[in-house]
Amino acid sequence: MKLLVSYTKQDIWIALALLPAYIVLMNYLLVGSIYFSDISVFAKATIVSTVVFGLAYQLIHARIGYWFRRQFSHFKQTPKRMLLMIPAHIFCNLAIISGLFFLYKAAGFKGYVYDLTSFEWALALGAVMNVVVTCIHEGVYAFELWQQKLLETEKLRKANLQSQFESLKQQINPHFLFNCLNSLSSLIEEDAELATQFIDEMSNVYRYLLRSNESELTTLESELNFASSYFHLLSTRYGSNLRLEEEIDPAYRDHMLPPLTLQLLMENVVKHNVIMPQQPLYIRLNTTIDGRLVVSNNLQRRSVTIPSSRIGLANIATKYSLLGQGEINIDENPQHFSVSLPLLVSE
Repeated sequence: MKLLVSYTKQDIWIALALLPAYIVLMNYLLVGSIYFSDISVFAKATIVSTVVFGLAYQLIHARIGYWFRRQFSHFKQTPKRMLLMIPAHIFCNLAIISGLFFLYKAAGFKGYVYDLTSFEWALALGAVMNVVVTCIHEGVYAFELWQQKLLETEKLRKANLQSQFESLKQQINPHFLFNCLNSLSSLIEEDAELATQFIDEMSNVYRYLLRSNESELTTLESELNFASSYFHLLSTRYGSNLRLEEEIDPAYRDHMLPPLTLQLLMENVVKHNVIMPQQPLYIRLNTTIDGRLVVSNNLQRRSVTIPSSRIGLANIATKYSLLGQGEINIDENPQHFSVSLPLLVSE
C-alpha cells in the first residue's frame, strides 16, 4: 500500500490555501499572544504544528477521504459519503488537536498554559475546518467528474461518428451498391415480389443507419430487426451458403447496446471468411444467462487476406469503455470465432 494517497488531484493547492491560516489560529489558541510577539515562539510553534497537521492531512485525512470515495464512488452517493466522512474527519482531528495540546504541555513550550476554554475553541475550530475542507474537496471532486464526463462524452461522440462513417462507407461504396443493384436487377426479372421485399429491406437498412446517431444506445430488439434486414441483403447475394441462427432470450430484448454493433460484427464475419456451397458460413446470435450477447461464426479464413482498417471491433470496444459498462470478449480458435458483448439495462 502506498504511503501517500491522493484525495483529489488538487490536494496540494487546497492544503496550501487553507492550512496556513488554520495553523496560525490554532497556535494562537495554544500559546496565546506570545505567538505573535516572540519570533522564536512563532517559528518553533509554526514548524511543529505544520509538521503535525501536514502529516495528519496526508497520512490520515487523505486516507479517510480516499477510503470513503472508494466505498461510495458514485456521484449520486455524495450526500451519504459526506455525512459519514465528516464525523470520521472530526473524530481524528479532535484526537490530533488533543495530542498537540498535551505535546506542548509535556515539552514545556514557552508561553503555553493549558486553558479549557482555549482547548474547546481549538476543538471547535478543528471541527469547522474539517467541514469546510470536506466540502471543498467534494466540490473539486464534482468538478473533476464533470470535466471527465465532458471528455468521455466527446470521445464517445467521436467514436460514434467514426462508427457511422465506417458503416456508411461500407454501405454506399460502389462495390456494395453494384452487388445490391445487380441482385435487384435479377430479382426484378425473376420474381417481382422478392424484388419488392429486397427494396423494403434495403430501405430499412438505410433508415436505421441514418437514425443511429440519435442516441448512444439502442435496444437489442432494434438491433435484431436491423440485423434481419441487413442479413436479407447479404443472403440475396450468397443464398443458402450464408446462414443466420438466433437464440435470443426474450428477457434481454429490451436491454441496450451501442447502435450498429451487429452490423459491424456481421460485416466483419462476411468480409474475412470463405462463403461457398461446400463451405457454408454460419453466423449465430445468442444470449447467455449472465446477460451477454454472443456473435459467433465457424472460422474459415480467406486464403487471400482482405485489407482491414481494424476499426470495427476497436470502435465497439471503445464505446463500451467510454460507457463504463463492461468489456467485450473475443474468443478465437482454429474452428470458431466469437465476440461476447455485455447487454446494458436501461435506466
